[in-house]
Amino acid sequence: MKKVMIDLDDTIVEGGYLEVLNEYLGTNYTYDDTEDYFVESLLPDGMLDDYLEYFYTHVNVYDYVHIKPHAIEVIEKLSQKYEVYICSAYLDKRVPEKSGVVTNTKHMWLIKNLPFLNPKNFIFTSRKDLIDCDIKIDDKVGNLKGLGEVKLLMSGYHNKKYTDEELKEKNIIRVHSWDEIAKILLS
Repeated sequence: MKKVMIDLDDTIVEGGYLEVLNEYLGTNYTYDDTEDYFVESLLPDGMLDDYLEYFYTHVNVYDYVHIKPHAIEVIEKLSQKYEVYICSAYLDKRVPEKSGVVTNTKHMWLIKNLPFLNPKNFIFTSRKDLIDCDIKIDDKVGNLKGLGEVKLLMSGYHNKKYTDEELKEKNIIRVHSWDEIAKILLS
């Protein structure tokens, strides 16, 4: 069986991070307000440390996320044809000592929402380029480096800047939905 690596944040689920930030600030920001990968760029100057303390000690971001349409159904079908691994980064370089809490919240979300996958197939690393697999699905171009016959970039607010030509040079195909992924990998 071919191996498929699938990212979690902004690939299977979306939102969460912006919703937490809006709750913290009492604002109504949307993803159109930023192109930065880290929505914390919307914070007023001098608030980052306090916000990160709040985020890592008082919030489970996975209580705020939304599952992308058809993601679960397509992943379940993929798991019948491929060896599926969920590979998700957890390290926040700004506060590495607090980052470990994220592995537990991700793990619990995956157990609850993807019960058809073996938890042994959950990988938490910030070095996705080291993962040996045939197919990679992620929302971050840098995470599609390394091995992989097929590399699918889930379109998102933070990767709109990449042109189709740039992606083609990197052997990456942009997809906008799980339905597109199904057409590519399940037909």
